[in-house]
Parts: sequence; structure tokens; C-alpha cells
Amino acid sequence: MTRKLYDLLGADDRRFSPFCWRARLALAHKGLEADDVPCGFTEMETVAFAGSKTVPVLVDGDNTVADSWSIALYLEAAYPDGPSLFGGEQGEALARFVAHWCDTALHPAVFRVVIGDLINVVRPEDLVYFRASREKRLGMTIEEAAAKRDDWAPRLTAALAPLRAQLGERDFVSGAAPAYADYIVFGAFQWARCASAYPILAEEPVIAAWRARMLDLFGGLARAAPAIDAAA
Repeated sequence: MTRKLYDLLGADDRRFSPFCWRARLALAHKGLEADDVPCGFTEMETVAFAGSKTVPVLVDGDNTVADSWSIALYLEAAYPDGPSLFGGEQGEALARFVAHWCDTALHPAVFRVVIGDLINVVRPEDLVYFRASREKRLGMTIEEAAAKRDDWAPRLTAALAPLRAQLGERDFVSGAAPAYADYIVFGAFQWARCASAYPILAEEPVIAAWRARMLDLFGGLARAAPAIDAAA
């Protein structure tokens, strides 16, 4: 049986999608391998067979699963003998809350801080699509957004408050050991790390220490990814 993970491809083989990192780390947590199938922004017809317009998409034998959250649920159910991603129903509910927080608070704050750098790691053939779609989201040009980075940085600091508090008390978001909630949050920082040298955690030693622990997991899986942020 061949397992495949369809992942977002940037320039120079960069893999910066936070959602794809959630899926890659969930697989590693379960001790599972998957063949890598890279797709650029303008190649999403590749995953049309899954009824999806985005990655990640996991193909596991006869099973096809789109969306990082659905992939995590699938892996938890399909591979119960592997380490649990959630630690039970309550852990799953809490991880879902963490995902909502990331998607609505952390990701928008990170996006505005790194967008001026992110465009530089997009493949040339994807630039027209990327610029149009992101400028529609921003309501301004990417260059205008990049010029406001210092104005937007305090929003990121504010968004990090619950994470800062949690990691001040525990080694991982999930407690004494990492689980899927950690992979959800880490995806945002790997997104920034792979695209930008902006020191988003320069004033966040507790979070930076957690990120270092996450980078070292699974034999340094995330640390080995091509990255811009050499300080991480």
C-alpha cells in the first residue's frame, strides 16, 4: 500500500503551508510515512479527485481525506495502536478550539507580518494568482501591507498572549508531551520560518524555546525543511 500526502510547493522546494505541516506532523506522531506529492498554488486540479481545491490531501490505500483536521481525525481512527493525537474525546474538543483560535487570531496576525516576504518564496508561475488572491484578502497591495509590518506587529504580540501563558506553565501546548494541538499551533510558526527572516519571536523566549523543541521532534523533521529564519 502506498500512502501519499499532497503538499503545497513553493519556490526552491519550500513547504510553508501551515495546514500541510499539521498533516505531516500528525503522520509522524503516528509513526507513519507517506510519499510526498508537491502541488503549486496553480496546480490544485491535482487534488480535484478528492473533491478539494486545496491541500493537504492524504491518500491512504483506498481512503482519500482532504483538509488537515479531517486528516487528523482519520489517522486517529484508522491507526488506534499508534500514539494518540488527542488523548481522548476531551482532548479532541480542546484541539478543535485551538484550531479555531489559530485560524481566526494567530494566522491573520502572522500573515500580515510576513506577507511581504512570503511572496518571495512563491513559485514564479504562481505569482499572479498569489498576488491577486492575497491582495483581495488584504484590501491593499502586498507592498503596502509590507510597509505596515511594524504597525501590525503589536497585533501578533497580543494574539500570542494565551500561548505565552500556556507555555509558561507547561512544556507543550498539550501538556508534558506534544500532541495535535501543538502541531496546529506550530504550523503557523513554521509558515513564518520557511518564508521570512523577520524575528517574530525575538521578544518571546518561552514560545521560542517551545518552537525549538518542536523543530527537534521526529528526528528534526521540521528543522530540516528549507527555511529563511536561520535563528530558529
